[in-house]
Amino acid sequence: MTDRPTYWFPAKRYGWGWGPPNVWQGWVVMTVFAILVLGGALMLLPTYGSLVFVAYTAFLCIGLVAVCWVKGEPPSWRWGGK
Repeated sequence: MTDRPTYWFPAKRYGWGWGPPNVWQGWVVMTVFAILVLGGALMLLPTYGSLVFVAYTAFLCIGLVAVCWVKGEPPSWRWGGK
């Protein structure tokens, strides 16, 4: 057993941020995020308009970044390599 934590979201090889999930928990987070955005588009856009939908989506994106920050590799600028 290793002492290294299992990251749900690995760091991107080039640039800053995270890549696609590498464990099932990360895929669940991404699936729930996509369902919530799609559900918001179907329910909020016709009823309340685009401003409410944009605010809702921004809130969801902030939540996704928070999950990636906590459960992903520490973000830093990467230029490739290992």
